Amino acid sequence: MIHSLFIINSSGDVFMEKHWKSVINRSICDYFFEAQGKAGTPEDVPPVIRTPHHYLINIYRNQLYFVAVVTTEVPPLFVIEFLHRVVEMFEDYFTECTESSIKENYVIVYELLDEMLDNGFPLATESNILKELIRPPNLLRTITDTVTGKSSNFVEERYFVEFSDVSSTLPTGQLSNVPWRRTGVKYTNNEAYFDLIEEIDVILDKSGSTVTAEIQGYVDCLIKLSGMPDLTLSFVNPRLLDDVSFHPCVRFKRWESEKVLSFVPPDGAFKVMSYHIGAQNMVAIPVYLKHSIQYREGSGGRLDITVGPRQTMGKTVENVSLVIPFPKAVLNVTLTPNQGKYSFDPVSKIMTWDVGQIDTNKLPNIRGNINLQTGQPVPESNPTISVNFTISQLAVSGVKVNRLDMYGEKYKPFKGVKYLTKAGKFQVRT
Repeated sequence: MIHSLFIINSSGDVFMEKHWKSVINRSICDYFFEAQGKAGTPEDVPPVIRTPHHYLINIYRNQLYFVAVVTTEVPPLFVIEFLHRVVEMFEDYFTECTESSIKENYVIVYELLDEMLDNGFPLATESNILKELIRPPNLLRTITDTVTGKSSNFVEERYFVEFSDVSSTLPTGQLSNVPWRRTGVKYTNNEAYFDLIEEIDVILDKSGSTVTAEIQGYVDCLIKLSGMPDLTLSFVNPRLLDDVSFHPCVRFKRWESEKVLSFVPPDGAFKVMSYHIGAQNMVAIPVYLKHSIQYREGSGGRLDITVGPRQTMGKTVENVSLVIPFPKAVLNVTLTPNQGKYSFDPVSKIMTWDVGQIDTNKLPNIRGNINLQTGQPVPESNPTISVNFTISQLAVSGVKVNRLDMYGEKYKPFKGVKYLTKAGKFQVRT
């Protein structure tokens, strides 16, 4: 399926490559660079690029491009999902997935890729299984790699390296009918935590009316349970959930018939499900903006923006920030916020206002003058404001966990559920 993988940084350098069959010359990436040159932003690069003899399937994460080369027709989403899984595994092992973290851990990266793909086909993609095979980096391993000469600044794929750090024992999960969970798990304190997180994507027009509103949600789990527990997770209003995808551990037929999540969980952290709530449902908008951006003939303009909570069920809106990309004709801005701090980049013409927490007794406001370059015409259109925020203990869609039941084990675990709503692409037209 996947023949080769190239990792490219924001400067256009291929700083790592991995091949599972024969070596494909990195000149194949020229087709990717050609498509990248035509794209306006990194996100606009086509995810699937066709070449005379190959397909290039790519994702953009953390200012890095992960480009997979396939030689036959395969479901593109299958490859894209695997690439996202690779990034998540690097983040799990190295805390972050950046160029520097990958370069510092070349050996582990190659070991992981060797285990995650078998001859180009996905094999082991669960964190707890891989950690039985490959030890995560720590101080002792770093010292060992340095002494043995394994920590080099660059690893050429064409040279054979014998990885002695790969366990010679096959993980117990690989030998059972539950390949995502290792056997013999034991904990002193048995705990199961669930985080239901929703990102709201919204476009509001000048009057504050909703143009589009959608919610992307997912349920993250941290399971520390002994033995082989069998869990069922039910929701108060599961009919709200649409376009649902699951971790392989979930029994899909049970969900289809009863709208109940039934699964034997992996050990540790994982995402059990993700869902989408589309525009056909009424989506509550938690934040509103009162805005006025006006330019006048000559060399100036006025800005006045107030941000406030709208439908938050009494919860506090936190970590609020506004990003405004001004036209090129704007020289600078002189503003006065009654809360938080603002900054203006004279090169990119982007103004950022870090508001913080919204106090309902005194709504955050920023106002002041916009200075235009002399001789420049008055901008014909106003910028679109991007809003970021988080609301703890609130799922804006109304989805709630009803109960969690456990079967197969006799102990009583500690259970916890947290909710979080945050802005996805939340834009206000002015």
